[in-house]
Formats: sequence, C-alpha cells, structure tokens
Amino acid sequence: MPIFNQSIRRKIVGIALGLIILMVVTAILSMVMSSRVGHLLDELTARYIPAYGHLARSNVRSLERALAMRRMVIAKMQTPPDEEGFAARLKIFRETDAQVEQEAEAARKLINAIIDDESTPSDNAALARIETRIENAVKELRRELDEEDAKLLRLLDAKDFAATRDVLVHVDALRDLFTQRIDAIRAEMLSQVFVSTAQVIRHQRQAIIVSGIVTILAAIVGLAFAIMVSTGITRPVRLLLAGTREVEAGRFDKTISVSTQDEIGELASAFNRMVEQLRQNERIRETFGRYIDPKVVQGLIDRPEVAVDGQRRVMTIMFCDMSGFTAMSEGMTPRGLVKVMNHYFTVMSGPIRSNRGIIDKYIGDAIMAYWGPPFIEEEEPALLAGLAAIEMADQVPALQKQLPDLLGIRAMPGLCDLRIGIATGEVLTGSIGSELMMSFTVMGDAVNLASRLEAVNKTYGTRILISQATADAIGSHLGLREVDRLAVAGQSAPQTIFEVMGRAGALTAAHESLRSHYAEGLAAYRARRFDEARAGFNAALEAVPGDGPSRAMLARITRFEAHPPDEGWEGAWRLEQK
Repeated sequence: MPIFNQSIRRKIVGIALGLIILMVVTAILSMVMSSRVGHLLDELTARYIPAYGHLARSNVRSLERALAMRRMVIAKMQTPPDEEGFAARLKIFRETDAQVEQEAEAARKLINAIIDDESTPSDNAALARIETRIENAVKELRRELDEEDAKLLRLLDAKDFAATRDVLVHVDALRDLFTQRIDAIRAEMLSQVFVSTAQVIRHQRQAIIVSGIVTILAAIVGLAFAIMVSTGITRPVRLLLAGTREVEAGRFDKTISVSTQDEIGELASAFNRMVEQLRQNERIRETFGRYIDPKVVQGLIDRPEVAVDGQRRVMTIMFCDMSGFTAMSEGMTPRGLVKVMNHYFTVMSGPIRSNRGIIDKYIGDAIMAYWGPPFIEEEEPALLAGLAAIEMADQVPALQKQLPDLLGIRAMPGLCDLRIGIATGEVLTGSIGSELMMSFTVMGDAVNLASRLEAVNKTYGTRILISQATADAIGSHLGLREVDRLAVAGQSAPQTIFEVMGRAGALTAAHESLRSHYAEGLAAYRARRFDEARAGFNAALEAVPGDGPSRAMLARITRFEAHPPDEGWEGAWRLEQK
C-alpha cells in the first residue's frame, strides 16, 4: 500500500491532519450546540425563573400588606390610640401596596421578553395568557382595594371600629381571591419553567450524543492509522525508550542497534552518539570532581556568570591543619606519606561535605573550606561549619588508630592531631588567577582570620577556635567558651575568639565547671587582678586537668608579673602577621 512507502514524518503528519480535521468538526459542533444550550439556559435562569420569583414575591407582598393593615387598626384601637405607631405602619402599608404591583409588573416584563425572543422555542400563546391574567388580576385588585382602603382610613379616623372590622373582612376576601389567582398563574408559569428546563436538557443530551459519536469516530480512525504506522516503528522506539531509561538512571554503557534506514534509524544513530558524548562528559565531571568540589563544578556549569563576575558575600571560612605533621612525616617513604595524607583528607573531608561545605583546596596538610552562597543557600552557614568541625575532631581518635595499620607498622613516628580555625565575614568570591589558569576561590579578611585562628590553636592548646562573628551566628546551638581577645595585625579592634567545646547540651559537668571557672579567671585577668585570675584558671584545671587555654593564661600571668603590661593594655593578646 502507498502509505507504507511514505516516510514516518508523512505518516504522522497525515494522521495528525486527519485527527485535527475530526477535532475541528467536533469542536465546531460542540460549540454550536453548547451555544444553543447556553442560550436556552440563560433564558431559563434570567427570565423564566426570575418571572416565577416575582410572582411569588407579589403574593408575599400582598400578605405583608394585609399584616400592615391589621397593625394600623390595632394601633388605632389602643387606648389612647398609638398615633406614632399608626403613622409608621401606614407608611409600611403604602410601600408594600406599591410593591405588589411592582413585582407583578416585573414578572410581566420578563414574560414579554421571552415572547419577543424568537431565537428560543417557547409557548408564546400560553405565556401571553399568563401575562394577561397577571395584568387583569392586579387591575381588579387595585380597583377594588383603592375604594376599600380609603373607606378603611375614614372609619379609623372616625373610630368606627365595628364598621372597620366589616371592611377588613371584605379586604381579606379580596386578598384571598388575588392570592388564588396568583397561585393559579404561578402554577401555569411553573409548568412553562419545566417545559424550558426540558428543552435545555434535551438539547444538552443531543450535544453530548453528537460529540460522543464524533469523538468515537475520531478515536477509531486515529487508532486504525496508529496501528498501521506503529507496525514498522514500535520495536526501535521501544529500544530507544529502554536506552533513555538507562541514561536517565546514569548508566551510559547502553547502545542501540540500528536496524532501519528511516528517521527512527537516524534517531537511533544520534542516540548512540549522544550516549558516547555523555559518557565522555561524565568522565570529565568525575575527574574534575576529584580536583574541584562537585558543588563548585555544578554551580559553574549551571551559572557560569558567577565565575566571571566577582561578588562580595558573607561566608564562613574554615582552615584545618594536621598538628605534628613534620614529626610524623620524618622517616616515611613518599608512597607511605601520600597514602597517609590521602586517608587523612578523605576522613576529614567527609564531615565538611555532609554539612554542605565547599572544599576550596588542600594546602600541604591543610584543608580550606567555606560555607555560603552562591552554591549553597543556607541560613546558618556558621552553625554548619561548627558542626563539621566537631565531627572532624571526633574522627581524630579513630584516625590515630587507623594510620599505623594503614602503613603496616606498630606505631606512628609522631602523634597526629587537628587544629581548626573558623571565621565569618564578607569575602570576595569568584574566579581568581591569570589568563592561563583560573581558580574559583574566596579572598578577604575572614579568610586571613580563619587561617590565623587555625595557627593560634597551638598557642592555646585547643582544637577548634572561632571568631566573634561566627560565635554570634552560632548562638546557643553549640557549647562555646570565650578564650581570649586577639589584637590582629591590620585590624583596629581586638578580636574576641571562642573555643567550640561540643554540641549544645552535650557538655559534661566537668566541662561546664571548666567553662565557668575559666570565665571568672578571664574577667579577673582583664581587670589585672592576677591573683584572682590565677585562682580561676587553677580551678578550671582542677575541673579538666591539662586544659590548654588555662595553662596558656597562667603562663602569661607569670610573664606579666615579671614584666607588667603597658597602661593602655586592654587584655588583648597581640597576634602577629602569619
């Protein structure tokens, strides 16, 4: 058949055109019939039902009129007569009297509008009879009630209550007659509402049936053509689908056999080329992921403008260094040293990554990392850095046991430990370097301060020191201890530094006592009450023997007693340029 000799594109276009034509026909028929149904429904809701409602309210207004009349009579019959109440009820009586005719007139206008509208089917003769009956009922009621109302008012003014009762009886009879007529008219009007409703339902059913028939026809024709075309392309398409799922799952070793020469065959060949390119790109990504943090790689791919345009951001910077590295490396073979350092970096990088940090670089035995935008949007980067530092410190005992086994020796030449400095502040982030080589990194005072804090751990015998800004950001989420104030070169105000002692609520009683006594000693030290300061620091050492900051402060007090500081001294220790 000729259809099978056509290209897949022409087959699909032919099926699409046929379906489009059927869809257009279905849509036009649906629009025409829906418009018809909508017009009938508008007439039902905007004319028939409101006209019936006006008739019902006309009946209600007549009852309200009768009630107002009785209240007028009651007000006059009181002793003394309630003239003010009579006047108020007379006003209500006249308003409701006018409303009876207004409701009836509104119903007549709607009925006449239905009759005048030739675009909708309606029983115009029946509607005309209803309109005439409404007019006659209102005219007769008005003609007879006008006389009775005037008579009733005269009798009330004359206080002839016996005759007033007779007039009320006659008025009630007229109202009952009017009510009966209105009820009969409403019943006939309701039957017209039902007729209109039936027409709407009938036209709606016709629209549904016609639309359903045309839709079914379109579905049958489309299915027939689809089956014919899919006979020759189902298998390669399924192979493409399976290959796509493999790629979606991250497996790029799946290729598709090309068995046809049509567009599907060309698509399969292109798919194989794409998979090969993805395989190469993944190898490049994995390779760079070992030299540059994966978040940085992904960020530079997604937003290359970040690398081109430097930006100032508030970030938290961490420097981590291995203490005792020089002693440990002596006597090691280069291969053994590389093995130890790789294991050390692997262990220490894990907490940084798990706490959403970015590893900037490895510098000798040191690690530089940072937290903050543009690659991560976190509200608490300082807290994440502190948690990472705690987890890194927790790894030290296990690391000290693993390194000898890693080298196949009984004991390491030197004992390794950890020193971490963390600072928070505004830094410049972007690609820094030359035209030959670039590095995405951060620069600024916070970077320098973090590096200096890492080094000053050696002075105080601590593992984790943080800056004032970092401590303010962390708040009470971690257990912190103020250690000292440092006069940093290049900065006018001394920097208050803190030690991260552990997670909040996880400090032992001994460490809580240490923190309390140390704070007392530090306050006395800054006030130059060195005897009290020595007592506080000694009490801290009794709580935790070997506490580095306490021992460092006691040694400093001994030096100050031998060589007192200047008069302008504010208790800040001078930190020279690293």
